[in-house]
Amino acid sequence: MTTPPAPRSGEQRAASTARVVQAATWAVFAVFFLNGFNFASWASRLPAVRDALGLSEGSMGFLLLFAAIGSLLALPLSGMVVQRVGASRAVVIFATVNVAGLVVAVTGVSQGSVDVVRVGLFLFGIGTGVWDAAMNIEGAAVEQRLGKAIMPRFHAGFSFGTMAGAGVGALAALAGVPVQWHLAVALALSLLAVLWCVRSFLPAGAVTDEALAASSGDLRDDAAGEDPATAVHGKGARSALAAWKEPRTLLIGLVVLAAALTEGAANDWVGLAVVDGFGTSDAMGAVGLGIFLTAMTGMRLLGTGLLDRFGRVAVLRISAGLAFVGLLVFALVPNLWVALVGVVLWGMGAALGFPVGMSAASDDPTHAAVRVSVVSTIGYSAFFVGPPLIGFLAEHIGGYRPALLVIAVPLVIGLLVVNAAKPLPTAAGGTGTGGA
Repeated sequence: MTTPPAPRSGEQRAASTARVVQAATWAVFAVFFLNGFNFASWASRLPAVRDALGLSEGSMGFLLLFAAIGSLLALPLSGMVVQRVGASRAVVIFATVNVAGLVVAVTGVSQGSVDVVRVGLFLFGIGTGVWDAAMNIEGAAVEQRLGKAIMPRFHAGFSFGTMAGAGVGALAALAGVPVQWHLAVALALSLLAVLWCVRSFLPAGAVTDEALAASSGDLRDDAAGEDPATAVHGKGARSALAAWKEPRTLLIGLVVLAAALTEGAANDWVGLAVVDGFGTSDAMGAVGLGIFLTAMTGMRLLGTGLLDRFGRVAVLRISAGLAFVGLLVFALVPNLWVALVGVVLWGMGAALGFPVGMSAASDDPTHAAVRVSVVSTIGYSAFFVGPPLIGFLAEHIGGYRPALLVIAVPLVIGLLVVNAAKPLPTAAGGTGTGGA
């Protein structure tokens, strides 16, 4: 007969909990990194993709639209998906879809088949959208556990991933490595890393401190099998539809929409705008994208401190101003190096809107999953509108750089509604964390 283990002391329970939350923090950071790495691995090779397929500016915008369609169709269901299978399984499943979609897309590039690329990008969009929502929901759960606004650091992980992806892409372009071989190796390694990282996500059932105490200090699975990121009352379609009627959630969605357009336009078009606008090489286009992503990363690393000191609303206002000025400089000045200074300001300004919006949507952890799915859907609609609009404008008004000025409109709209992001009392760290 075995002797049951002695009950753990309060200090032992706290230490065990802290270790699990710390491991989950690093795991979420890594998954954000890998999501960004996959995206930038593709985005950094867009000039080569455009040349291989022989597409015009407008046709290129229409091609990129298929990824946005996939995301928009998947995102409204992402909250329910995460509720049903948990954040870790959702990340694994849809990271696999993400990778499979890009493999199909680069196969289409190598075959010169635009239709195959469209199918691949549609799958890529589905995978990216739900993976993005799931990792943000898990990140919000970790943020609530830590009691401080750490979401910008998770998004800095995404930015580090995009920097790495853009850097590898620039080297691959410089070395003349075919797109299909570059992405095949990069994506295989990325998917293996995702499978490893999700093992350290917060375990199922780790919802409240009371649940932790009941489990003798160990975070564990329970009979309900709930993920901590999905402790939502009123599960199912009814809960998801209710979130679409909440004014605060919809206004936060507009803030995220403006941020997504500001960030997404650069991700899609800065490389091409540098190449075509200044008559430089594909490698320099990847460098331009890398500069934007590096500026975003630096700002996101500073984000937690800025939010704690100045609050969400003030930080969002400053961010919009930086993005506006940077966009004007990049689009209007004739000198490449001055334009790249504009890219730095643009990247700094685009850095915090999306993570702050995710945190704001997750202020009440009991409704985080469905609200994040609503806000993400509104935000990702930017990728539905942005690529074809900017591509169409670029084809008809003289290039990508002046076409990018259209992003100033959503920047102003987002600036007008930033008060919606003011924290609720249930926010991580209480009403003082990231307040107005």
